[in-house]
Amino acid sequence: MSTFETIKGIIVEELGVEADKILLETNFENDLDADSLDLFQVINEIEDELDITIDTDENIQTVSDLVNYIEAQK
Repeated sequence: MSTFETIKGIIVEELGVEADKILLETNFENDLDADSLDLFQVINEIEDELDITIDTDENIQTVSDLVNYIEAQK
């Protein structure tokens, strides 16, 4: 499974949004109405799933930002 597909599944589960609303350019705040706590929950779940640590100081605003950050950590 690709990094994007993994993240997409976690976002669907954590935020309760439809999978077809999640694209690489999807903005967490503007498109998904996610606040900082929602993003924190998504990041925690991704960290557990992928066994990585994500620096919360990173400027993660879109799904693409998150995918790129995770890919760079591999």
